[in-house]
Amino acid sequence: MVFGALSAVVAALELSKNSKDRINTSPAFNSFKNNYLVVYSLMMAGDWLQGPYVYYLYSTYGFGKGDIGQLFIAGFGSSMLFGTIVGSLADKQGRKRACITYCITYILSCITKHSPEYRILMIGRVLGGIATSLLFSAFESWLVAEHNKRGFEQQWLSLTFSKAIFLGNGLIAILSGLFGNLLVDSLSLGPVAPFDAAACFLAIGMAIIFSSWTENFGDPSENKDLLTQFRGAAIAIASDEKIALLGAIQSLFEGSMYTFVFLWTPALSPNDEEIPHGFIFATFMLASMLGSSLASRLMARSAPRVESYMQIVFVISSASLLLPIITNFLVAPSKVKGGSISFAGCLQLLGFCTFEACVGIFWPSIMKMRSQYIPEEARSTIMNFFRIPLNIFVCIVLYNVDAFPITIMFGMCSIFLFVASILQRRLMAISDKPKMESWTAMDPEAEPLND
Repeated sequence: MVFGALSAVVAALELSKNSKDRINTSPAFNSFKNNYLVVYSLMMAGDWLQGPYVYYLYSTYGFGKGDIGQLFIAGFGSSMLFGTIVGSLADKQGRKRACITYCITYILSCITKHSPEYRILMIGRVLGGIATSLLFSAFESWLVAEHNKRGFEQQWLSLTFSKAIFLGNGLIAILSGLFGNLLVDSLSLGPVAPFDAAACFLAIGMAIIFSSWTENFGDPSENKDLLTQFRGAAIAIASDEKIALLGAIQSLFEGSMYTFVFLWTPALSPNDEEIPHGFIFATFMLASMLGSSLASRLMARSAPRVESYMQIVFVISSASLLLPIITNFLVAPSKVKGGSISFAGCLQLLGFCTFEACVGIFWPSIMKMRSQYIPEEARSTIMNFFRIPLNIFVCIVLYNVDAFPITIMFGMCSIFLFVASILQRRLMAISDKPKMESWTAMDPEAEPLND
């Protein structure tokens, strides 16, 4: 019922767009946008195909929860350590090169899945962590720089962002889930099949990047080493409150989102109820598509501004993750093992779909704010800096996943999201200030930066 209702709403939203909701663009921009969307969709297919089967594959190789947890921590840790360095090199060595590096490292990561050897699987996780960092920085950095280089209007960028999320994080995720299901269950090709399919999609995408993308750089000056680049990014974050706020908001929201990914299964099946994981995942992705469809409408208009409506989105997402705690107190827990999804589970599912809709609005909106506030010369470096606290947080949660009751975890995520809404309010208040206002000017007590 939820899946059907969401499908109808998304279809109605997309079909009922009028001229106010659409942005008039040029044919040159449309072919540029479509080329990027094809590549981005192939990259996301390579990522989504693997997601549902990573844990399952490791368990079929006979590894327990502790070993698998360590593999996951290795992925996030590698994203934080190596990913930050590799992602920062994108500004200096070129964003196109970084996108090709993403394809190569992820294809190698897929190949390692054929081995039941723990060490080789660990290498695969490290490669996957590096690839994830590149996926969430290099492609966006290339797009923003190329968009500006070609002289397209700034507002058109939000159109590409919302379409990329609608397709890459919505439709492609659903199709990947169904395709993975077909390979593993219907065709009985085994749990490695989705990884092989992912490698094929990544290879096709890499061929398109090779043949049709031009190279662009952040700061091509030869004399800058990596440490100078890191220092420059750190100073940019410290000296511009808007960039610092944006980083904090992103870490708080994404930290809650990744924690939710680990928590939704035990929340909906506390007594080992039989729940259709693939179908629920597809429903979540539909809710995310609904969100990105709403975001594209909001961003096509001059009011409300992104900084304004995101405050409300964070408050709604905070409230939606309180539902598991509320149902825990109000609905008597079932003592029966097995069976189908409980009444409390149904209520939580609605709350989780609301949260996923907020995720769908969040992605294109944060991309638009990043394109406005982050300086071009260090875009990839700063974006990877934003991911450091997120990766530390996810590693801590994964390490202590059994130590806290699930309600405590949800409560923590809800608080984080509420804090994000307060920070967003502050960002709204200062968003009209000129870029890079020195924090020494704002704070007379502060030490000068060049000490």
